[in-house]
Amino acid sequence: MYITRLMWAFLKVNLQQALAYRTDTLLNIFMNLLWLGWELVSLQIIFANTTDLSGWGMGELIALLGVWRVTNTLFAAIIWPNTERFNLSIQDGSFDYNLLQPVNSQFLVTISRIVVWRAWELILAAILIIAGIGLSDRSVSLMSVLSFLTLTGSGMAVLYSLWIMMIAFTFWFVKFDNNVTILHALMDAGRYPVTVYPAWLRIIVTFIIPIAVATTVPLQALRGDLGPLQVLVFLGIGLAAVLISSQVWRAGVKRYSGASS
Repeated sequence: MYITRLMWAFLKVNLQQALAYRTDTLLNIFMNLLWLGWELVSLQIIFANTTDLSGWGMGELIALLGVWRVTNTLFAAIIWPNTERFNLSIQDGSFDYNLLQPVNSQFLVTISRIVVWRAWELILAAILIIAGIGLSDRSVSLMSVLSFLTLTGSGMAVLYSLWIMMIAFTFWFVKFDNNVTILHALMDAGRYPVTVYPAWLRIIVTFIIPIAVATTVPLQALRGDLGPLQVLVFLGIGLAAVLISSQVWRAGVKRYSGASS
C-alpha cells in the first residue's frame, strides 16, 4: 500500500513537470511521429526490392518495430533520465537521502524521474503490433499471445536488470559516468530481427547486451517459432536477471561510503 502511494506521488510530480512545459511535450510527440513515419518509409524502401528479410515479412517487421518501441519507451522514460540523476547523486553524495528512506533504494532510483509523456508510445506500439500481425496473415493462437506478452515482460526485466547492474558499478568507480552508453549504442539493433546480423553481432545483442531478448524473441513466440521449453528458458533468464541484479545492487550499496568520505 505504501509503495503504491509512493509511486502515485512520484507520478504526480513528474506529470506536473510535464504539464509545466506543454509546448515542449507536444513538440516531442510531433517529432516522435515524424520518426515513426521515417521508420515506416524505411521499411517500405526495403520491401520495395524484396519480399522478406531473413524470413520476416513486412507486417512482421512492423510488429517488431512496435515491440522495439515498447523497449525504447522503457529506456527513454525511465532508464536515461534516472541514470543521469543517479550518477550525479553518487558524485555529490545526495544518494544518502535514498538510504535514509524506509523504501528499497533500488526502487527509489528507478522511479524518481519518469518522462510521463512517453507513456503514449505504448499505445502507439500496441497499434503497430496489432497492425503488423494483421498484415502478416499469420494465424495467432491464444497460447502464442500469452507467450508473447510473457516474454515481452521478461525481456524488459532483463534489460532493466542489466541497467541496474551497470549503474551499480558506479558504487565502485565513481567516475563511471558513461556506464549505459553501450546500451544506447546497440538499441537500434532491436529494430530488425536478430537473424539479419552476422554471427558475432548476433551473439552480442542476444547474450552480452541482450537487446534481442526484448525484441526479436517475443515476436518469435508470437510467430510460433518457439516451443514451450524455449519460452520457459527465456522466462527463467528474466527471473535470474532480476535476482542477480538485486544482489549486485545490494553489494554496491554496502560498498557506498556516502558524502562524508
